[in-house]
Amino acid sequence: MTNGPGPVGPMGKGPNGERPQQRAGMPLGAQQTEYTGRYVVLLDQEEPDRGMEALRSSVGISSVERVRGAEPGAAELLGRADVSVVFDELGVAVVDVQPDQRHALVTTAETEPTIIATEPERVVYASVITEPRRTLTGFFPTYRSDDDEVSRHTRAELATSLGPAWDEQNTTWGLQGIRANWSHLTGSGVKVAVLDTGVDTDHPDLTGCVEATASFVSGASVEDGHGHGTHCVGTVAGPAKPGHAPRYGVAGEARVLVGKVLSDQGVGSDGEILAGMAWAVAQGARVVSMSLGAPVEPGELFPQTYENVARRALRRGTVIVAAAGNESRRPGFVAPVGRPANCPSILAVAALGKDLGTAFFSCSAINGAGGEVNIAAPGVDIFSAAPDGTYQTMSGTSMATPHAAGVATLLAQAHPDASAADLSTRLLSGAHPLAQPGADIGAGLLQAP
Repeated sequence: MTNGPGPVGPMGKGPNGERPQQRAGMPLGAQQTEYTGRYVVLLDQEEPDRGMEALRSSVGISSVERVRGAEPGAAELLGRADVSVVFDELGVAVVDVQPDQRHALVTTAETEPTIIATEPERVVYASVITEPRRTLTGFFPTYRSDDDEVSRHTRAELATSLGPAWDEQNTTWGLQGIRANWSHLTGSGVKVAVLDTGVDTDHPDLTGCVEATASFVSGASVEDGHGHGTHCVGTVAGPAKPGHAPRYGVAGEARVLVGKVLSDQGVGSDGEILAGMAWAVAQGARVVSMSLGAPVEPGELFPQTYENVARRALRRGTVIVAAAGNESRRPGFVAPVGRPANCPSILAVAALGKDLGTAFFSCSAINGAGGEVNIAAPGVDIFSAAPDGTYQTMSGTSMATPHAAGVATLLAQAHPDASAADLSTRLLSGAHPLAQPGADIGAGLLQAP
């Protein structure tokens, strides 16, 4: 177990109860790791009660509430500082431990065999790099002056920076890049969960694909007051023929489960994320998309709780993809893949620009086992849905991740009896190789089947 700094209050709040501001995209050295003051405990699924009883007797943890399957009420329980919560679906508990009891927690975890891991609960952020540029009345292609560009670059430099010539009048460059527009698959009948800031449930493009919703943020509905979640849902499953935009969704007939695990400020906690993962697995999701994370330091190990939860999800048939992180500032600074994407059993997705080069912000394989990038997908200037029935363009490994989730959904449709491990293998083996090192892009450019 790793001891974190002193508590900053429940649910990732500061000493006065305020949420920390989103700082996604800042250089790693400028982004301090934040903790909530609680602990995440991974229990033996065969004997979870024994582990919790050991904590109750030795640490004096608060009263314990259990959440089973798709049972509602997890958000309210997580919002209470006087309650420890056990998610039976994945054998995970979020416990409140007083500062003077932390040593007892460490000792109990080391001696009790049914407690597999304990880790300080961290604050997690939406993985977006730029402010959105909204299009309120439909899609209008943006043009630029060749004269202006040539005055700033040589013609050779210009050709390199532009890369392939993308005509986005009918289909976004991201879908063209992964060849989703050539696939006959639609994701029909496949459940895919998007764990993020929620969704605009009234967006005319998305009302047909959202099957179920749940909020794990205390006091908040699933409605998206940020825009990040709606954008990701749109990339996963926006319609093949939207009314006022080019096609931007990979798997337009997928059945989307939307879990709000980040606030409208784009901030959440490990407990909220894990609650959303447990819900998604209980709902039968074949794919879970998580465009979120927290930075890690060079040499830092992957989180044991997320890794074990991901393994349990894989055994249940669920593939998990997550954003690699945006802390790099290439070429001068390259940061390691953030958590939870740095877990060996979670597919880490890097971002590519329109030239199919690695995005300047995309993190890389710095930290050895588990910290690798698995695959790369379009993540710069990605057009998708926005709240209030509108559209916006955003950049980040957040935008690359739902492309990968959408392709995994297509693969699940094509191979309904495949295991989660087999779906992951098919996803990676179908990638198109690029010139960049594997540390930056993994298997290469994501490709739809």
